[in-house]
Amino acid sequence: MIELAKTSRVILYYNGAISGLTLFLQHPDESVCTPSPLPALSSVLEEDEMSLNILNTPPASIVSAISNAMGLPANLLQANTGYREQVDTPGGIITVYLAHFNALDPPRQLMADKGCKFRTLTELRNRPPAEMELLRRAYVLVMES
Repeated sequence: MIELAKTSRVILYYNGAISGLTLFLQHPDESVCTPSPLPALSSVLEEDEMSLNILNTPPASIVSAISNAMGLPANLLQANTGYREQVDTPGGIITVYLAHFNALDPPRQLMADKGCKFRTLTELRNRPPAEMELLRRAYVLVMES
């Protein structure tokens, strides 16, 4: 998990199939990224800036590792394979993945027991610029799919 935290992050969200409600999971450290927040001075790369030399782990294996580390039930999280962003940080490139909760309703109590909260995009507007850009891109992808 330590190696994963150096090179990868995952943003978790819930999207209501009927209502269209989209909620992002905010962790106890207030970040939307897990297993740890992005470092200070991080900036999201544009598509033409992304490094092709970065070894990209399959999203499903990253999401599975995150799910296990958080102690979540099997198959509660599902990777969104259409989202893979790169963030330039002082320590190198971090790849950010997206996963959604595979549930009819957001598992609010389960996540509250872990110190996490589901938040709308507007409730997260005071997050650092890199997180806001990642959330914006995630929201666009979710709304277009």
